[in-house]
Amino acid sequence: MLLDFYVDDVIKNAVKEDINYIDTTADIVIPADQRGSAYFVAKADGVLCGIDIAMRVFALLDDSFACKVHFHDGDKLKKGDVICEFTGNMRCLLKGERTALNLIQHMSGIATETARCVDIVKGTRAAITDTRKTLPGLRALQKYAVTVGGGKNHRYNLSDGAMLKDNHIDACGGIAEAVETLRVRLGHMVKVEVETRDLDEMRQALAAGADIIMLDNMDCPTMREAVAIVGGKALLEASGGITHDTLRDVAETGVDIISIGALTHSVQAFDISMKIALQ
Repeated sequence: MLLDFYVDDVIKNAVKEDINYIDTTADIVIPADQRGSAYFVAKADGVLCGIDIAMRVFALLDDSFACKVHFHDGDKLKKGDVICEFTGNMRCLLKGERTALNLIQHMSGIATETARCVDIVKGTRAAITDTRKTLPGLRALQKYAVTVGGGKNHRYNLSDGAMLKDNHIDACGGIAEAVETLRVRLGHMVKVEVETRDLDEMRQALAAGADIIMLDNMDCPTMREAVAIVGGKALLEASGGITHDTLRDVAETGVDIISIGALTHSVQAFDISMKIALQ
């Protein structure tokens, strides 16, 4: 779920960045009282995400804005589908176009890529999750898009759970020492995850009582061995360099979680266009 005040803050910041104090094109060539109609059309196949946010961009710019939405978040789109139709002040429609498209294209790209990954691992126990590799200020939108695509969320932020990465472990003197230090002070609701680089570190994390053990950049034979050793005593997360070509093999090792930073940090935008409805 996305809170309205958060969404509005994101949109207002984006619009202020784009418009500044005047649109030197629309404010000059379009009469102030001219009204118009427009629509969004899909230029590819994929999963829609962010339609309500895109429509909110125009609503914040124009009190008279009205829309009819034909597809909603999570719906599968085909190239040529008309996603929505809307009317309003023509200047405002043109001013909001880029911001609305930036948001819906990015979020739909994330949802589409996530859905593809979820489909690849279908039939295995592995859940597809995101990471904290998100764009500043857009994390909630990006993580929402992952769930729309059928994935799950990893930590939202550093407060959600304790995750000992290699630098934490090296700075603290080892896995056992780091986990013990955490357990002394953590509340009962907080889980501990340990990033491991080989089977020896994985065994140390298991012995230390980690709730989740990350298998970082391990090959599939090593991960299968890790699954056998752990035997369900902790959740196992595969991470690092996983592509479409390797994703199914990783899932079939028996890991519980596959985290993919590329879902958010380098996803391709989904192609959607805004067209003015000619009278």
